Amino acid sequence: MHDRLPSSAPLTDLGKRYWLPVYRPRELVLDHGKGAHVWDTQGRDYVDFGAGIAVNALGHQDPDLLDALTAQAHKLWHASNVFYTEPPLRLAEELVCASGFAERVFLCNSGAEANEAAIKLVRKWAASKGRAPEQRTIITFRGSFHGRTLATVTATAQPKYQEGYEPLPAGFRYLDFNDAAALELAFAAGDIAAVMLEPVQGEGGVLPAAPGFLKRVRELCDQHDALLVLDEIQCGMGRTGTLFAHTQDEVTPDIVTLAKALGCGFPIGVMLAGPKVAEVMQYGAHGTTFGGNPMAAAVARVALRKLGSPELLANVERQSAALRATLIQLGAEFGVFTDVRGRGLMLGAVLADAYKGRAGEVLDIAASHGLLLLQAGPDVLRLVPPLNITDEELADGLARLHTALRAFAAK
Repeated sequence: MHDRLPSSAPLTDLGKRYWLPVYRPRELVLDHGKGAHVWDTQGRDYVDFGAGIAVNALGHQDPDLLDALTAQAHKLWHASNVFYTEPPLRLAEELVCASGFAERVFLCNSGAEANEAAIKLVRKWAASKGRAPEQRTIITFRGSFHGRTLATVTATAQPKYQEGYEPLPAGFRYLDFNDAAALELAFAAGDIAAVMLEPVQGEGGVLPAAPGFLKRVRELCDQHDALLVLDEIQCGMGRTGTLFAHTQDEVTPDIVTLAKALGCGFPIGVMLAGPKVAEVMQYGAHGTTFGGNPMAAAVARVALRKLGSPELLANVERQSAALRATLIQLGAEFGVFTDVRGRGLMLGAVLADAYKGRAGEVLDIAASHGLLLLQAGPDVLRLVPPLNITDEELADGLARLHTALRAFAAK
């Protein structure tokens, strides 16, 4: 029994004392934000090129999102799926219309939960076709990231996320990303129910699907009666320059998962189901307590409308070009980058050989110069600023990046 009074210790000390130590946050405490800027509790300002890991796609304190949230907060916070409420019903219809392929929607609370639902739907579909458990294998790709639940961390073909959680669920097979020949060989086994992938791998180094690769995956899935599952949790909702990332690859998926930017900071996850699988899960087959929360849905409806607007997508294209050009220039000036890759405002700057393994150090130095960045593994800086970032905000952030990289290279 704990009978101590709350302490007056610094807030960071509270995190070190009471949080399960699964995170390693930077030594600062963020307090509030506006647009692409945030301020910490000491009053220092930062340009946010991380956007809460590609979540705050409309920056901080977007007035339309605030209006939607506060209006719904004065009406109904939660009802569960035992009853209908209007916001999730409207959101489901709008998602189906926006997707161009989906017929049904499952609303949940996170990307991991959306991917968990997708994995279950694949298995349920395969079972409905009379396939034995050993014929329900899902192919995923090395470098992927699909979540932290036992099933989604198993789908995540990165051993560092899986170590110590064995025994892992069976039924997954890992291939190298963009290796079409290996995929063709894998299908020859005759046990594949689905291929699950990110059109742009995020945690795996901001690595896009190679030209034509998704089309080949779709062809092989059709030839072998398998499903194509696209995880657009990070790369979807305007992040790569189109509302759905896969439209750039001209493929039609069977299942798409979304989260992150759809709620712009309010937790939400979505699984979209196409015609092959839309009726597979019937009453009692799956569920969630908080999925379809009316507050989350009210925010997501506004976010979806704004993220798909021509004005915002044009801004993504324009700012992407400016950001990419400056990263290339900085790489040449300081010799720190060998490549800049990605799509839209989901870009990865690959560290030169002399600086391999030091992405975390760059993040620390950038934060000390008032810039918040992310990494995608130890060798890649990940830049995912708000999609509505202004010219002034981008220029400010890039000036701080220039200063930070000069300090980093000097070390």
